[in-house]
Amino acid sequence: MLYLVATPIGNLGDMTLRALEVLRSVDLIASEDTRKTSILLNHYDIHKPQKSYHAFNEEKVVPKLVALLLEGQSIAVVTSAGTPGISYPGYSLVEAAIEHEIPVTAIPGPSALILALTLSVLPAHSFTFKGFAPRKSGARRRFIGAETESPHTLIFYESPHRIQAFLADALAVLGDRQALLANDLTKKFETLQRGQLSELHDVFNQEAPRGEYTVVIEGNR
Repeated sequence: MLYLVATPIGNLGDMTLRALEVLRSVDLIASEDTRKTSILLNHYDIHKPQKSYHAFNEEKVVPKLVALLLEGQSIAVVTSAGTPGISYPGYSLVEAAIEHEIPVTAIPGPSALILALTLSVLPAHSFTFKGFAPRKSGARRRFIGAETESPHTLIFYESPHRIQAFLADALAVLGDRQALLANDLTKKFETLQRGQLSELHDVFNQEAPRGEYTVVIEGNR
């Protein structure tokens, strides 16, 4: 069996009982970041071998993991934080497992995009998750601009190094819409800043960005 196991995005207390049970039962844990996963495993006194599995080694690692699954081993896939397959590795392995008729299941849990959406005070019944935007401004504006006419609430991930540039491009392309800027969700210093895109962009004139951001933007009404 291949298990996709969601792990906490900040607060270790958000680990589910079922997720812990699975991690204790599998033969191997395929981890995006073995160092971060070790912190989680040590916290819950779980001792299982790990294999590095991330976006830069997928092509080589997926066949090896499939071979182990075909031998009868059970494998859990975890990311550094959140749900496997959502802006993180997972899709390629699931695709290969299904092609080989290997059973696959998922253990639900934390996801930054869902937390931010529910806290945004923006319509949550219909939304579009875009993940990380391109690094360069021109490509980023085209990426954001594809949703200019969309009525759905928009959700993006962004790094601290590009968040201010992202907000500037979103403002230029979408106009001054209502938005939420979420940072360090579930952690001690969790911040939620609501306002117009222009206001959120100016936040970083007073404070330096830190950590990963989730940005939720009002759709075209």
